[in-house]
Amino acid sequence: MPSLKAIRTRITSVKNTQQITKAMKMVAAAKLRRAQEAATQSRPYSEKLETMVAHQLQRVDPSFSPLLKVPETQERCLVLVVSSDRGLCGGYNANLLREVEQSVEGQPGEFVFTTVGSKGFDHLKRREYTMETQVPMPTPQAAGQVARELSRDLQRRYLAGEFDRVVVAYMAFKSTMTQIPTLEQLLPLQHHDEPEGHAEGHEYVFEPNAVEIVGSLLPRLVEVRVLHALLEAGASELASRMTAMDSATRNASEVIDRLTLQMNRARQAQITTELMEIISGAEALNQ
Repeated sequence: MPSLKAIRTRITSVKNTQQITKAMKMVAAAKLRRAQEAATQSRPYSEKLETMVAHQLQRVDPSFSPLLKVPETQERCLVLVVSSDRGLCGGYNANLLREVEQSVEGQPGEFVFTTVGSKGFDHLKRREYTMETQVPMPTPQAAGQVARELSRDLQRRYLAGEFDRVVVAYMAFKSTMTQIPTLEQLLPLQHHDEPEGHAEGHEYVFEPNAVEIVGSLLPRLVEVRVLHALLEAGASELASRMTAMDSATRNASEVIDRLTLQMNRARQAQITTELMEIISGAEALNQ
């Protein structure tokens, strides 16, 4: 059995760790509310833009934009992986990267990865995938600027013929306890059918014309999809971290209780031994 000093030292160490995990849980919970609001508030705009573009694409020839044209070959694919910069967030990164690896395993063609967040970059690089740049995970306030820069770079390279397809991988936020690994094709833009009943019976007059307006909306649609992925991933990371730190704090309490019981037993054994020694010494003196 470990000595009393060793047990007390371990209890102190676990208590210090518990204070850290509790503080991280509180910080994640405070940030989660703002990140969750940013993610949920961006959804109506994103959905409305998707619906509007789909509505207008029913009235124009989709071949007018190279962002809609499907390349003849599918040899090179760029995967944008939105991970985290820090760990201690449970299975957040592991679940996402497992889904990414399974999606590309056995697929024909070459896959090139660029990541938001260092954890995804380090993981994929260790597994000898072809890696490009790594961008730090932005805050909700800076996500718009980062999304704009990323989407412009992705569109430029796609239009230059460097890649035949661009995919984004991120964790979609459903609730505090549930985050779903999601892979979506960014480029070429997929032509979705107009939702049933949307704008039924309505016709619009455009100035200058529908083709030019839709052509200006398509780059914006790519940017909004990237922004949506960043905001969803940010909320998912904080929710996963809060859950993981809450679990770690509760586990630390259980360890402290177990060690305290072990310390009490050791102390009782030590007291019993000392009493036995005193009684044995007194008996020896009386003889």
